[in-house]
Amino acid sequence: MEHTADHGAPLRNGVADPVAPRCVTVAADGSRVVFLRAAGEGGPDQVWVFDVDRGAQRLVADAPEMTGGDRIDSLATDAGARAAVLSCGGHLHHVDLLGEKVTQVPTAGPASDPRLDPTGTRIAYVTGGSLRVRRLDADAAGDPDALLAGEPADGGQPYVSWGAGGRWWWAPDGRSVLAVRRDARHPEQASLHLLELDGGWVDVHWDRETYPRLASATWTEHGNPVVAVLRRSQQHGLVLAVDPRTGETQVHAELADPRWVEPVPGTPRYLPDGRILVGGELAHDGYDARCLFADGTLLTPASLYVRRVVGRLASGAGILVEATAGEPAEQHLYEVDTSISAAGVDIRRLTTTPGWHRGAVGGGTVAIGSESLDHDGVRWTVWRAGVRVGELSPATETGTGAPRPELQRVTDRQVPTGVLYPGGHVLGRRLPVLVDACGLEQGVRAARAPWLARQWWTGEGFAVVVVDHRGTPGISPSYEKVVHRRLADLAVADVTEALLALSGKHTDLDLDRVAIRGRGVGGWLAALTALRRPDAVRCAIAEAPLVDWADADPTLAERYLGSTADGPDIYQHHSLVVAATELGAEGPQCPLLLVADDADPRPVRRLAAALQAAGRPYTLLPTGLGPDELRRAQRDFLHRHLR
Repeated sequence: MEHTADHGAPLRNGVADPVAPRCVTVAADGSRVVFLRAAGEGGPDQVWVFDVDRGAQRLVADAPEMTGGDRIDSLATDAGARAAVLSCGGHLHHVDLLGEKVTQVPTAGPASDPRLDPTGTRIAYVTGGSLRVRRLDADAAGDPDALLAGEPADGGQPYVSWGAGGRWWWAPDGRSVLAVRRDARHPEQASLHLLELDGGWVDVHWDRETYPRLASATWTEHGNPVVAVLRRSQQHGLVLAVDPRTGETQVHAELADPRWVEPVPGTPRYLPDGRILVGGELAHDGYDARCLFADGTLLTPASLYVRRVVGRLASGAGILVEATAGEPAEQHLYEVDTSISAAGVDIRRLTTTPGWHRGAVGGGTVAIGSESLDHDGVRWTVWRAGVRVGELSPATETGTGAPRPELQRVTDRQVPTGVLYPGGHVLGRRLPVLVDACGLEQGVRAARAPWLARQWWTGEGFAVVVVDHRGTPGISPSYEKVVHRRLADLAVADVTEALLALSGKHTDLDLDRVAIRGRGVGGWLAALTALRRPDAVRCAIAEAPLVDWADADPTLAERYLGSTADGPDIYQHHSLVVAATELGAEGPQCPLLLVADDADPRPVRRLAAALQAAGRPYTLLPTGLGPDELRRAQRDFLHRHLR
């Protein structure tokens, strides 16, 4: 199935919007749209179905009808969206979407990531690192719940996992499963296997020593898998067609980039005419775009940055994609003609209002989720053959104090930025500045949700600034990849230079009172800026920062810094522990507030020890603080140092 979108709800006041539809899925024939939605703020999750022919929706099931609490963790349907399987607190439930009957499904242990096969007759799920399959006709002879791959619950190899992280897929006929096997002792490598329901299996063969990274895998409608594999350096890859009978592979395309290859989500895949759709980049003759190709033929214009292929449209040769054209703060939906007979590049934009749009598709039906700076939440509308037939939820009321950030691009590199002032701000009143460091996620978006979370800080008297520094995805390939092996220097430079440029346009920004805060990679950037540019920021807050890139997921770390073997000095240059000792107690000092990850506080404690040894000022908050306590502690720290 290729028609699911929206893997999460937008934020409201720093938490997920409780009433926004999520897990939106369109039936393969376009007849129904299935989604989850909470029953009002604080209410339990519910399963809803929108009938496209009638233009009406109905409630199918409530989470309280199930064991496991009020929250539904995941939803998956069969191809026709006639039935769904849900996980709720480790319990599985089968829902008849037509008859509105809910049945709890027994499992061998706490279950996650359940999926119905396309025919709706079996459920496969992950438990304890194993992949199991259960027939819905439980009265049939034999064990209705069988081990498909992995180890029995009472033994085996705890370091081996099957299908973890959602990396397994039903065949279109429901007779086999394509699954990834991972060994925790070698996390950078993965093997791929075709698992038959009768217990047999076939290994998928490729040169895993040369290409150890499995970037993507999917089934074609005709029952043949297609996968993309990469070298460990991620600078070269192959698109492989898999023979499901033997597991042998055939090379269909090569992927190459001197920095790193990043396949477009939703690719590679077969087109109806047999060509393979792949993502690539144009970086010559003045072009700087992320595009789609079919067997070497360019399908999208050089002005487009393609973010995701959603799925195939009813026209057969048309596909739906999410992409950006010109303005990186916005995302729109486009129809792309992939037919050989198309006269050059042929695309059509489907969304017209400014904002951030995502999609789900099945048959002739498209569900469009739209965010904007003009309204709260995500507004989902349903369209068939270009005609609007309904909406999945009523429009959310727009608050009178809604955030109104000013989005603009600054410096000669056209760095995207956003500035959010306190409500009722009077021109001429100088304000302390709080930089919200988003790390390697796009923070400047024309959507209200992320700015609602930032608005709390404006209520405390700060002007909030967001800078999408080089390395941030969604701007252009060159902007994203120029940071290869030098992320630290370019990211810090962009943040500090953007602040200076903004101060010329926003004279109320007091650059003598600047703080920076972030979490994860954003926490790393906040701490690094404080340590290396204490002349530019007065204090910093680092929540669960990435202290040492050598401890990060190798796929992430090696994409930006290369391998540790090839450049140990590069990893040293990006280490917060090393940065803490570079200047010692000499020169300007920038106080740091450190917040450790409750799950593993050791990296932050190691950083705190390095700061103490170097005589640098810092505060380490205790673990286990609730969200309100944590926010108040950060507020008090900022007020103390930015008076």
